[in-house]
Amino acid sequence: MSPLPLVASDLDRTLIYSSAALAIAGPDERAPRLLCVEVYEHKPLSYVTEDAARLLTELKSAAVFVPTTTRTRAQYRRVRLPGPPSRFAICANGGHLLVDGASDQDWARAVAARIAAECAPLEEVTAHLRATADPRWLRKERTAEDLFAYLVVERDALPEQWVKELAAWAGPRGWTVSLQGRKVYAVPKPLTKSAAVREIARRTGATLTLAAGDSLLDADLLLAADAAWRPGHGELAEAGWLAPNTEALAERGVVAGEEILRRFLARAAR
Repeated sequence: MSPLPLVASDLDRTLIYSSAALAIAGPDERAPRLLCVEVYEHKPLSYVTEDAARLLTELKSAAVFVPTTTRTRAQYRRVRLPGPPSRFAICANGGHLLVDGASDQDWARAVAARIAAECAPLEEVTAHLRATADPRWLRKERTAEDLFAYLVVERDALPEQWVKELAAWAGPRGWTVSLQGRKVYAVPKPLTKSAAVREIARRTGATLTLAAGDSLLDADLLLAADAAWRPGHGELAEAGWLAPNTEALAERGVVAGEEILRRFLARAAR
């Protein structure tokens, strides 16, 4: 019996959407019905359409579905996706490979060792962020899983030149920079979703890998897949990012997540 396809999908602004990111077009009475999939501080935070919930449940029977996110493990565990729990998940942009909900410690140690050998220390990066960020647009500064850093900013006030200068500073030190909505990420280059996906493909024997994502931190994931999709919004769309194996969808917002699931199902069923 052939192994099931492996489907690795980013979550935020790819499959699940906050109310600010829904981007529902047309009159309210024609808006899709929504299902809340995340609650934070006793308030609904993230949604999928009801059709997307049905499609995801079907997909989990047809493929090995792997949530693949830059979220920390704690942030990921708030998300309650429809259908049975996924055996595998990828958190912290590939820093943690979860198996039945528990982090694979051998994987985590190997990733940490590679980062230590190839990249400037996290402390150096966070010190630079503190020294250069302007309190007029900086709202929060955070580190995630002792692996990477991010800032929450007022996007309208954030100077584009500052992001470019940060990327130019970070590159030679082995770090990459990504601007996603109101967050600016600084992530070690060896910390990739694609490496963790390849490990899961090895363990499951999958010979077909499908992927989706919307940000520059997803680019390596999309390139490593046999077929991939990106929505019509997000960092990749804004940059005009294209690849031979990746289809750029026209759909934006929460309906893009629904369309991505349709594409996953159609390809997995071939």
